[in-house]
Amino acid sequence: MIPVVIENLVKKFGAVTALQGVSLRIEPGELFFLLGPSGCGKTTLLRNIAGFYIPEEGRILFGDEDVTRLPPHKRNTGMMFQSYALWPHLTVEKNVAFGLEERRVSAAEIRERVGAALASVRMDAYATRRIAQLSGGQQQRVALARALVVRPRCLLLDEPLSNLDARLRLEMRTEIRRVCKEYGLTAIYVTHDQKEALSVSDRMAILDGGSIAQVGSPEEIYRRPHSKVVADFIGETNFLPGRIEAVTEEGVEVETVWGRFQGVCGDAGWKPQPGGHVVLSIRPECWKFSGEPRAVNAVSGRIGEATYLGEVSQYRFALSGLDLKIFELNPHPSARPPGQELLAVVERDDVVAIKP
Repeated sequence: MIPVVIENLVKKFGAVTALQGVSLRIEPGELFFLLGPSGCGKTTLLRNIAGFYIPEEGRILFGDEDVTRLPPHKRNTGMMFQSYALWPHLTVEKNVAFGLEERRVSAAEIRERVGAALASVRMDAYATRRIAQLSGGQQQRVALARALVVRPRCLLLDEPLSNLDARLRLEMRTEIRRVCKEYGLTAIYVTHDQKEALSVSDRMAILDGGSIAQVGSPEEIYRRPHSKVVADFIGETNFLPGRIEAVTEEGVEVETVWGRFQGVCGDAGWKPQPGGHVVLSIRPECWKFSGEPRAVNAVSGRIGEATYLGEVSQYRFALSGLDLKIFELNPHPSARPPGQELLAVVERDDVVAIKP
């Protein structure tokens, strides 16, 4: 296991700067995700780590070794692509053996390592089949085995599950995490799928405009976003603008058009000042309907459009000049008729103040 360290990486394509001084440290054995909207630089960063791009500035270290300008085949990384990139005319075992043959490994060792790699992804029974005879999920397992068989220092995954259906994506999420942890791999994974990142990653980085917006665990990113970009990209949320009335040991008190809220700062390093402007981020599932009035952290409104999804109902909750999104778990389908007036309340810990 090795750490991967990225120091002040800059990558340009003509007049466009795709990466703007990106710095990251990915710990040994960590399953680290790169997320962000299209064009944010996540795939560009992964391709720099793989060696397909050479940056204009900065360094990439695998452990203590500077690999910034090494070609891809000398970095000893395993790569899983969105398209699988398997050879259709070869058998499963030949596809997996390809990288070892290129490295001129002995035939006996190839047989041993290919067998072990296929067994680790539960594809050893399919060794002699051709790729065209496999399902999409099986092909993805073969691609994973091919990446693992070279015993890489680092596993790189570029949206590997985007071509699978929902059930297979769920299955392969679990499988990739299991294999990475069993092999003790440092893995860097690019995806646009938020659920995938939240359920699989140890930590993640959100990129925006070629820069790092925030790094943290799934819980930190979801519950304590530092910016509107992060809060809006991971999950759904409601934004309420306001003015800071007081700063306390517990957090902040904010006056909004819809009432007063007590909350916490998303970024622990931010020192808000009374009188400053702020935006409150409140997740839809954090609101609860209540019959008891409150002086703070409560709004009165009217049920608008309702969508019943079985385990959850999603409501448009109309306030004066604002529609909130509110999710209610395990709802009774007829409990909240449109037009019903209600009070919605939220706890302090679920009201996150972020810089506007």
